[in-house]
Amino acid sequence: MSKIKVHSLTGRITYQLMLQAFKAVKRNRGAAGVDKQSIAMFEFNLEENLLSLMHNLKTRGQFTPMPLRRVHIPKGPPGSNQTRPLGIPVVRDRVAQEVLRRLLAPIFEPQFHEDSYGFRPNRNCHKAIERALKLHGEGFLHVLDADIKGFFDNIPHEVIMQRVAMEVADGNILGILQRFLTAGVMEDGVFKPTSVGTPQGGVISPLLANIVLNPLDWALEEAGFRFVRYADDFIVLCPNAERAQEARLLVEQTLSGLGLTLSPEKTKTTTYGKGYEFLGFFLSSRSRRMRDKSVRKFKDKVRELTRRSHNLDARVIEKLNRVIRGTANYFGPPFATVVGKFQKLDSWTRMRLRAMKLKRKNYNDNYKLRCRYFACKLGLVTLEEIRTKRNASGKAW
Repeated sequence: MSKIKVHSLTGRITYQLMLQAFKAVKRNRGAAGVDKQSIAMFEFNLEENLLSLMHNLKTRGQFTPMPLRRVHIPKGPPGSNQTRPLGIPVVRDRVAQEVLRRLLAPIFEPQFHEDSYGFRPNRNCHKAIERALKLHGEGFLHVLDADIKGFFDNIPHEVIMQRVAMEVADGNILGILQRFLTAGVMEDGVFKPTSVGTPQGGVISPLLANIVLNPLDWALEEAGFRFVRYADDFIVLCPNAERAQEARLLVEQTLSGLGLTLSPEKTKTTTYGKGYEFLGFFLSSRSRRMRDKSVRKFKDKVRELTRRSHNLDARVIEKLNRVIRGTANYFGPPFATVVGKFQKLDSWTRMRLRAMKLKRKNYNDNYKLRCRYFACKLGLVTLEEIRTKRNASGKAW
């Protein structure tokens, strides 16, 4: 019996869907693409822009995405030259990708494994970590900490298209997806074609990542392994070292069939006792804390906002509070053991502000600008304050 595929996705593209897609893109904000058109500029003639885009999406062969704007963000320890490439689509293409994502997600979502947590409804990083901790509590103390080499940059286009075409028979939608994958990038004014990979920064890339890695999830399930995956970041939890080695062989074999490989430098087997890094945390039998890289990132953001050559004003506190809230909400859930670290970082942040205010670094200034000055007069929040409120209310602050 032949598989029943979805044929009529193009017919589901309505103005209401276009509007919902734009609102989602607007919520996510983001910079302008190669055409330098901001979200606000696109919104100025919103109805006209959406109707024109809808016509192009519904007319076979009519829609042609523009190249992505390539930017590089720092990666690795401070001072290193390591960067991660991001591809920023133009606003029109982000809306089109969101339309595609909303059409494809309901088809593939029921097929995804329970232990896949990345970019799916009612799932997040915290739930992924909680699942890992539950499995550790059940005796799965050996860990394959896996890293796919350059995942988003190396997914073969034919693998993506084959996986999508297994469920979708709408030639227009498949054609649009193919053109997104091969749109190319602009870097320093030079066009570079893309023959492999799906760009980090693309709205549809996380869904494509889950579609491509879904066979890996079910191969692990069939072999009796327990795992937790968040997009391309995943761990396999095993009862002993021998099973962890077996898991590595199975992962390597399955990824090879998808045109992907494990990074030999970053993939390792370890234990919950020794600890490992996952989704920004360092998890071990003794603690669930911020990993060192996450602490460095927080400090780098605070340093950028609290340069001594700048003046301390309300805008600085407003920006700083956003950084503090985001960090505390992510790294301060109930399972985390971060009270001591948060208190030290709060103290360090106040030290930076004292030096910014008084244009010097002197421990005697602790008495001149006490904690209540920052909280009551400036309105500075603290990591520990946000963590406490978050866990008391069960929601982000």
